[in-house]
Amino acid sequence: MINREDMLELTRRMTVKRTHFTRIAGCYVDKDGDFEGSFNRAFGNLTAAEKAAHLALAKAVPFAGTNEELIECRFPSDSKSSQDMWKLLMGIRSCGLKNDALLDTFYDLVMEQVRIPGPYSILLFYGVYDIPLKGSDKQRLEDSESVFEYIICTICPISGDYESGAPFAGFLFPAYAEQSAILSHIDFYESTSKIGTTAAAGIRRLLDL
Repeated sequence: MINREDMLELTRRMTVKRTHFTRIAGCYVDKDGDFEGSFNRAFGNLTAAEKAAHLALAKAVPFAGTNEELIECRFPSDSKSSQDMWKLLMGIRSCGLKNDALLDTFYDLVMEQVRIPGPYSILLFYGVYDIPLKGSDKQRLEDSESVFEYIICTICPISGDYESGAPFAGFLFPAYAEQSAILSHIDFYESTSKIGTTAAAGIRRLLDL
């Protein structure tokens, strides 16, 4: 079960002034499900408007209805495909989205599974959150002693000049609980729309959840 406070702890930092995202990458998929281009940029190089727009997309995952739209899932240890995806996500996380070969592999795997009407984007955000040390009363005591290194993925509809809309599906990896990374788990997001269910089913197949 996901504790709502854990997710709010992360989303409170998802503002233009407080963001801990350092990089964003993604690709665009046309209406026929074919690759249409990709990008990979330092988050700090985006304009303030671009940062705000992309933060809203990333925030939609951890801010979703806890244990309803957003659920915690364990990677099945007896599934080779699931463990292979876990290794790929760990690699993407450890390189901070700077290895385009790993990203291209991820995009290809997503496109194989996610078939939805219309074009869409696959967006990846990389962040490093300095976890504050807190006392028993939950008040911050001093500077952080550890960090939470993570990625957020969103599957979004696109329109106009490659503008991404509210996510259909996505995930936070690794899962976050009690100020710690839960490497064996992933927080999985599925919107309530019909297309969201279809997109989420594709991601579930990919992760074997």
